[in-house]
Amino acid sequence: MMTRTLTVALACAALGLASHAALALESDASQPIEIAADQLDLDDNAGTAVYTGDVDMQQGSMRLTAARVEIERNAQGEVSTVTAHGSGSERAYLEQKPSPDEPVAKGWGDTVIYHAGERRVELIDRAQLHQGGDTFNGAYVEYFLDRRQVQARSDDDGEGDQRVRMTLTPRNDQ
Repeated sequence: MMTRTLTVALACAALGLASHAALALESDASQPIEIAADQLDLDDNAGTAVYTGDVDMQQGSMRLTAARVEIERNAQGEVSTVTAHGSGSERAYLEQKPSPDEPVAKGWGDTVIYHAGERRVELIDRAQLHQGGDTFNGAYVEYFLDRRQVQARSDDDGEGDQRVRMTLTPRNDQ
């Protein structure tokens, strides 16, 4: 276990992850990224890392769990995309605190993609987002972290029941 943790820490350092926010509050950028997985495939030249097997990734207030997580960095060495995949009935899961005064936002999908530069999350297939007391479900849910905007779509092929569904909770501004 200690060797796996050390290997993951070295892989994060090689990818330049420790100095960049990945799915976290702006203030979490200085927090270390900790990843536990059964396997790591790192290609430093290509700027990719692929973690498989019960992946658990944390940085500050952010947590991501999935069967497989792929991390890509851009030419400047910054994290550009984090893609998480569920397995079978288990969906990928993401939670993060959008700002210090807001509750944790939680999202699920067969695939979860985080676009770091845009601070945008895509939840794909069996998608679900809990933001405050509100919930959004559908085949595809997109969440813009900084703007607090949500876009959702139903299943395009009409099979299954992945219509867009929302539950909006009244806000008490007292």
